[in-house]
Amino acid sequence: MPARPTRPPVSFGLDRLATPIGIALLVTDAAGALRALDWEDYEHRMRELLRLHYGAVELSDQSAPAAMRTALSGYFDGDFGQLSGIAWRIAGTPFQQKVWNALAQIPAGTTLSYGALAARIDAPKAIRAVGHANGSNPISVVLPCHRLIGADGSLVKYGGGLARKRWLLRHEGVAV
Repeated sequence: MPARPTRPPVSFGLDRLATPIGIALLVTDAAGALRALDWEDYEHRMRELLRLHYGAVELSDQSAPAAMRTALSGYFDGDFGQLSGIAWRIAGTPFQQKVWNALAQIPAGTTLSYGALAARIDAPKAIRAVGHANGSNPISVVLPCHRLIGADGSLVKYGGGLARKRWLLRHEGVAV
């Protein structure tokens, strides 16, 4: 049986940004679009998500675009509108992309239940699938998976840890 041709690794830049809740890892492509944002203490998980979405990935130290760094710092300083100016690109299944694009539409200072998001994307019975896609979101904060909560108002889980989720929601003015 002939060997399958192997694709060369996808190359992305990796930068670090100090935030009030830890060091954020910023993964960008050659065009300067954000491909992943995760936390330094979850770097292994971020690399695994990148592998699942892109195959083999090579990360090399490279500064993220200055405008992106400024926008993220602005968000952490309380200017929540800064996030909408960040260029991002995602890979994933069509369903995951639908969920992730819907996350970007949840305004700062508001939350939505998994069920409400499922209904919003015309998949009202896909609550668990929405939760799974949310957990696979590679771009934390910018695609605000922290704004999804349980139907009973509980924080449920967050890939960056519940303490970070709580901080992000409080930072945006949500009573938790």
